[in-house]
Amino acid sequence: MNQPPQPQPPQQSALPGCWWHPNRQTGLSCSRCGRPACPDCLREAAVGFQCIDCVQSGQRQQRTQRKQYDAAGLTSRTIVGARFSERAIVTPVLIALNVLVYLITAVQAQSPMNNDASQLFNDGVMFSPSVAFNGEWWRLITSGFLHYGLIHIAVNMLSLWMLGKDLELLLGKLRFTIVYFMSLIGGSVAVYLFADPGVGTAGASGAIYGLLGAILIAILRLKMNPTQVIGVIALNLIITISIPGISLFGHVGGFVIGAIAMAALVFAPLKKRAAWQAGALVLVTIAMIGMFFYRDNQLSNQTCTLVRNQVVCVDSPGQST
Repeated sequence: MNQPPQPQPPQQSALPGCWWHPNRQTGLSCSRCGRPACPDCLREAAVGFQCIDCVQSGQRQQRTQRKQYDAAGLTSRTIVGARFSERAIVTPVLIALNVLVYLITAVQAQSPMNNDASQLFNDGVMFSPSVAFNGEWWRLITSGFLHYGLIHIAVNMLSLWMLGKDLELLLGKLRFTIVYFMSLIGGSVAVYLFADPGVGTAGASGAIYGLLGAILIAILRLKMNPTQVIGVIALNLIITISIPGISLFGHVGGFVIGAIAMAALVFAPLKKRAAWQAGALVLVTIAMIGMFFYRDNQLSNQTCTLVRNQVVCVDSPGQST
């Protein structure tokens, strides 16, 4: 720190006394308030030297302005308008919920690998006839928290942590939660629309693929190299197609909705950005609801029967789909 100059006036008796130490004559003064001050009572400032009272007053004013800026939302933001955060919270909470549901099903079934035999699993798995004929629409959501065995949940939760912890910091807690659940529901709606209605599906994969789609859009928006992410997406699609029992429609549906939701967030105009983002996400949600009711109407005009341990749905006599 630079020391204030030490002038040596020719007439010491004509100098004023320091405002805080009247017995000390000084030729210095505060550059802000102009009061005389001795070197011990001055602090270096951006311009000149200020007295200790003005320095403290300036610090209080800065703290007040910072609080006002925070309240008005004028602090630094991410590309989607979220406030910067240093720690992911929603991601570990989602992982904990998935693990808790798995443990409950494992205890009910008395098996960590065959937990799909539990009552909770049967009541929550995505099963199209139960949704269409019994009105059990909640299966579109609950199925995203159910997993077939220990390996299934371990792989999904590891993927959720790897993708979610960084994406949450970019999106913020609220936007990340919305994208996650929209992707989850998007995967379930795709299963409801296109998959075999007699096959039950479960798992957080739809939501996780949605996060993967969101990361791809974020990378394109930031004009970064997307080669690595595209390679990961291609590898996962190959695995999805190659291994029997994996829901292709659930993965693709979640991926598409996650990418669309992310595009609505990162490409929204800066002016009234939150309103544009909310409006776009609402439109996507309405579109998913419309597709759900379209398929619901189709299945309601069909008759489903159990044939050789498989559910077969055919058009009812005299009705068209």
